[in-house]
Amino acid sequence: MFRHIKLLSSALLFFILILISCKQENKPAIKTEPVTFKKQGVLEIIKDSTNIITLDIEVANDEYERQTGLMYRTSLGEKQGMLFIFETEEVRYFYMKNTYIPLDILFINSENKIVSFAENTEPTDETSLPSQAPVKYVLEINGGLAERWNLETGDEIRFSLSE
Repeated sequence: MFRHIKLLSSALLFFILILISCKQENKPAIKTEPVTFKKQGVLEIIKDSTNIITLDIEVANDEYERQTGLMYRTSLGEKQGMLFIFETEEVRYFYMKNTYIPLDILFINSENKIVSFAENTEPTDETSLPSQAPVKYVLEINGGLAERWNLETGDEIRFSLSE
């Protein structure tokens, strides 16, 4: 008797699954707007008095902007970056969730000096990328630029924000 009930239950479950899989749903398409760069300031990376790299920057200075960062972007100009500004200096952890372009992540202390890098990060990788030292700022630029520009720990930054 239990064998027949079990067999009948399995057949009923199979039939329900077939009906569910055959049902067509007309879901409305979700329309999304591309996320684009918004210049909010200028940042200079200072190698020495004669070697200064100037970038337009977008700023992430509140919790939502810092959590979102460059997620969902499909491009970033060579002379563009995102500057994350924190209230306190501490070890920071970044990851590439929902970030579709490779980035170089520059970790910068409260004295505006680069203290560590995460270079050529893997798009969409959720591996934690720590700053290796306490930082107050983090700059994200296109992957490969830190090497091309010969950036090193100890290089300085200065920035000004648009009104």
